Amino acid sequence: MPFPLPLSVLDLVPVGTGVTPGDAIRNSLDLARRTEQLGFTRYWLAEHHGMPGIASAATALLIGQVAAATETIRVGSGGVMLPNHAPLVVAEQFGTLGAMFPGRIDLGLGRAPGTDQATARALRRITGRVLTEDEFPDQLAELTTFLAGAEFPRGHRLHGVTAFPRAEMPPIWLLGSSGYSAQVAGILSLPFAFAHHFSAQNTLPALELYRSSFRPSAGRERPYAMVAAAVLVADTDEHAQWLAGPIRLTMMRLRTGRPGTYPTPEEAEAYPWTDQEREVARQATASHVVGSPETVRRGLRDLLDATGADELMVTTNVHGHADRVHSYELLADLGKDLGSTRTPAGAVSEAARPTS
Repeated sequence: MPFPLPLSVLDLVPVGTGVTPGDAIRNSLDLARRTEQLGFTRYWLAEHHGMPGIASAATALLIGQVAAATETIRVGSGGVMLPNHAPLVVAEQFGTLGAMFPGRIDLGLGRAPGTDQATARALRRITGRVLTEDEFPDQLAELTTFLAGAEFPRGHRLHGVTAFPRAEMPPIWLLGSSGYSAQVAGILSLPFAFAHHFSAQNTLPALELYRSSFRPSAGRERPYAMVAAAVLVADTDEHAQWLAGPIRLTMMRLRTGRPGTYPTPEEAEAYPWTDQEREVARQATASHVVGSPETVRRGLRDLLDATGADELMVTTNVHGHADRVHSYELLADLGKDLGSTRTPAGAVSEAARPTS
């Protein structure tokens, strides 16, 4: 049974201490099956590169694996970082996925590289520079032309180039952590997903800009905003905070240039924190909603009341797979009344409708 407010999953395929990347991927496949059974709407995978604690670099490949392991849940990218890829390659990958899993594939796009500049150059085999944010609209236009099976005009450098295989055009979402993608999504009448979990200070301004910039179209008559939040639910507040120790340590290491695998709660507890490191961790995780079911219920209600989100996407990164599954199980119980008084009827079907 669908939740009153659509709930979805954002998976980075976390790799913990003592866990192989293969184990992490198998854990994600299991989580996808379980969240499908629990009634979640989407299962998205995020593209990151050069991070030992994240195994979702080959995003399109993992989307295919998750879609094959499930039956009904929508599967997609949260997102594909478009500057890292030739639009033709993305069109071919998602055309293939759409042909294999019709009606179930989403294409979420970001404009950041999701990695350092050297890795970004390696991904595109560009020497001396990487694509800039100013080039994102041109990339997006190329991609949508390929996906729609339209012809580039004569004189265009891509005239005569076509993407195959081609199936239905997947719903395109723009992802963002600032106002740029919010405004572009509004102008193009696309659904918009905001990364509240690492850019909370920009959440409300970006959503306001998206809604004020939105131009109704034949494919979408109203704005549709999804908010991605970091959430961890456990049976008690104390246990939830203990399980959240590894993400605090991981985020501190990432922000200070020392990325690694996710430590165990015991490792996080034993770490010799400095005051400066604790402050870095506090700032990096200030928006995370962590606690018992009742604590998380209050936190999510406050978030939804503030943002007016049409859909909530949750990322939960802990060391133990069983703890991650249990968090989503508890979240599913909470989801039965989240947003029950204000979610527009038909929001899920509209968000899933292919866009032009």
